[in-house]
Amino acid sequence: MDIKDKLNIYINENLKKQGMFSFKKARYEFERTCSCSGDSLCDLKDESPAFSKEELNFGDISHYINKNKNDNRFQKLLFDFIDKKELKDSDVYNKVHIDRRLFSKIRSDKDYHPSKETIILLGLSLELKEDEIEDLLESASYSLPKNNIYDLIIRFCFIEGIYKIKDVNNLLDLYNCKCFTY
Repeated sequence: MDIKDKLNIYINENLKKQGMFSFKKARYEFERTCSCSGDSLCDLKDESPAFSKEELNFGDISHYINKNKNDNRFQKLLFDFIDKKELKDSDVYNKVHIDRRLFSKIRSDKDYHPSKETIILLGLSLELKEDEIEDLLESASYSLPKNNIYDLIIRFCFIEGIYKIKDVNNLLDLYNCKCFTY
């Protein structure tokens, strides 16, 4: 069985778990749920606030945010992976054609929030396992849901150890998904 057949089986199995039975069904469901007709819930206007001012305790919200905000978790996790694999920064960004200046910004700018695509490219460069890329993405508030063809293909690549951008792009192209540019 070649990698294309294996990918097709993986995608269809995961779509079935999500209640979708094929790529065509997934695309139909996506298009159906993303459009709004005149009598849909999308067109209803509800001017009443979800909570009254008395019900909200802004002190509690601020305390919760300050307690749970995890600044720079992405940076720490990324550079821990790089150190653990004993790589130089240039090894990482050159392998997946990330601009040196962008990588420098990731390293030095505490407020920089990378795109999901950049994180996936970094994960490919570091040859992360599925759970590692999930952790890295989650640290920047992203994920690889199993109800999306693009994300299933990316997840599949990490499961199967497919780390070359050219190979990943070939699989993405099979399903008419956006490919990485380099």
